[in-house]
Amino acid sequence: MSLIASLGAIEIGLIFGLVALGVFLSFRIINFPDLTVDGSFPLGGAVAAILIVSGWNPFAATGAAIVAGAMSGYLTAWLNVRLRIMQLLASILVMIGLYSVNLRIMGKPNVALINDATVFSMLDFGVMPDYWLKPLVLLVVVVAAKLLIDLFFASEIGLAMRATGGNPRMARAQGISTDRQTVWGLAISNALVALAGALFVQSQGGADISMGIGTIVVGLAAVIIGETILPARSLVITTLACVLGAVLYRFFIALALNSDFIGLKAQDLNLVTAVLVALALLVPNFRRKLAGMFSGVRGNAVVTIKEAK
Repeated sequence: MSLIASLGAIEIGLIFGLVALGVFLSFRIINFPDLTVDGSFPLGGAVAAILIVSGWNPFAATGAAIVAGAMSGYLTAWLNVRLRIMQLLASILVMIGLYSVNLRIMGKPNVALINDATVFSMLDFGVMPDYWLKPLVLLVVVVAAKLLIDLFFASEIGLAMRATGGNPRMARAQGISTDRQTVWGLAISNALVALAGALFVQSQGGADISMGIGTIVVGLAAVIIGETILPARSLVITTLACVLGAVLYRFFIALALNSDFIGLKAQDLNLVTAVLVALALLVPNFRRKLAGMFSGVRGNAVVTIKEAK
């Protein structure tokens, strides 16, 4: 695989690192199976693209995309905590509705950003090539997002949110409003996903109505792969694992699709994803069995030595 292809894989991996952080927040922190991300990812892209085409500053357009994503997460949480619609169904309803909303925002199935300014072109001072600039800018954004999340969950509000997902009954007994924490958690989660969508369309040069399909699968795959490769109980390490999992996921995908001897093509992307996720799920079980096997061998050796004495 060429250098440009490798940097391109890292670039997309860093974008989906933001998606992985959002999915980790909803699925792991507040224990909410949120499928809204399949709609909030293209929502962020649609808002950013149409505002940039309309003449907005790319940074302001990206900020508006973040707000739109937060509102979609808020709506999902509101359906659950106020109308008592079950979690999965509430997220599916919002995800389906966002498809029409995204079409309304763009006015057509896709919007091109060929000659329009983006956050990357605004930061391009001619110092380095484009294929180096984009991964570097995205790295700064992802690291900043990760550090802010780490600081947030070390605060009192963040700890209350973690308690809501860990044991809601105990959290309510301590005076924590679990409904409010759920609303804030989903808003932050989908804001991160919408930010990823906004950066994605500016990186790829356009928004498409179908670009959100399978986003939740990619986010979960990144979280699972990251937790498998870098298992830890510390939240700081776990958020790092999510980002690392997203980058490795995209790198493995690019490596598989660019390896001629394997014979895979672009239409095999979902198959490669399924295989990677399955392997990531099998590794922890294999690791536990291997550890049990070694502990059994060690125990038998100790017994043998004692009997010999």
